[in-house]
Amino acid sequence: QVQVVESGGDLVQPGGSLKLSCIVSGMNLNEYHSRWYRRSAPGEQRELVAAAPSTGTTTYAESVKGRFTISRDNAKNTIYLRMNSLKFEDTAIYYCNAIHSITSAREYWGQGTQVTVSS
Repeated sequence: QVQVVESGGDLVQPGGSLKLSCIVSGMNLNEYHSRWYRRSAPGEQRELVAAAPSTGTTTYAESVKGRFTISRDNAKNTIYLRMNSLKFEDTAIYYCNAIHSITSAREYWGQGTQVTVSS
């Protein structure tokens, strides 16, 4: 059974940093593209924040470029999102996503972790 579990969300002041973790199980992460999304408010669409494909370069939304870093440790089946210089508008629920690099129907989501940026 596949599981995707995020952690690391917290309340942080503007300018602060957080590191989110996403542990996946029941899959071989080497075969999956990994992404972080966020949803700022109920009813809004999830926004793609950062992507780390199974092979190739990472990509970022313009709003987080230079501040956020996505990384993955396939041996530990873990995906990370390092967030620096946090802003009020980064407040959101952050979701981890893994999608198979060949069979896109094999796509999995975590339950989300809350990040709140507030003074």
